[in-house]
Amino acid sequence: MNSVNNPPTKLVRTAGRMALALIVSVGLGTVACAPQEPPRKAVKDDKDRKPAPEFELKDASGKVVKLADYKGKVVLLDFWATWCGPCAIEIPWFVEFQRKYKDQGFEVLGISMDDDGWKAVTPFVTAKKINYRVVQGNDATGDLYGGVEALPTTFVIDREGRIASVHIGLSSRKDFEDAIEQLLQPAGVGSPNAAGPGAKPGL
Repeated sequence: MNSVNNPPTKLVRTAGRMALALIVSVGLGTVACAPQEPPRKAVKDDKDRKPAPEFELKDASGKVVKLADYKGKVVLLDFWATWCGPCAIEIPWFVEFQRKYKDQGFEVLGISMDDDGWKAVTPFVTAKKINYRVVQGNDATGDLYGGVEALPTTFVIDREGRIASVHIGLSSRKDFEDAIEQLLQPAGVGSPNAAGPGAKPGL
C-alpha cells in the first residue's frame, strides 16, 4: 500500500518536453487550440452509483461501528494511516467538514489502516484534534471496496448508501466540498437528473 506523493520522474520529463514543444510551436505560429476537457462531475449520476459495501469495525472504545449506522446521511469514508503524508494534509479539511456540515446530515468516518493499531492511532487522533469517529480497518475491509492500494483513498457516500464519488490519493479540498454540498441538497435540487420545468412525473 503506497502513499501518493510525487509524480514519477518519467511524467515530469514528459511534461517538460511538451512544454518545450509548445514554446517552439508558438514561435513558429503553428499552435492549434486543443479541445477543452469537460469539467469533472462532483458526483456520479444516480444510475452509476453502486451500494457501498457494509462492514463492522471497532472504534477506540471497542464499540462496533457499522456503515448501516449512518443510513440517511451523507458520509465521507476515508481510508488513511498515521504515516501517510497526503492523509495528514486532508484530515484537517475533514475536521472542518465535520464541524461545518454535521447539522445538515453529514458525517466523516475514518478507517485507519495502521498495522500498529490504536497504539499509533490514538495519539495521532489527539494531536490532530480529530472530531469524527475513527475505526480500525484491515486489508479485508479494503478488499470490500475494490482493494485499497494507495492512501488516502476516500469515498463519498450518498444518503441512500451508494458511492457517489471516489478520490484516490491527495485530492483538492474543493472536489470534496462540491461533492458534499451537492449530496446534501434536497432531492432534485442541483441534481444532474432533476426534472426540468414542465416535466411530467414518471417520464
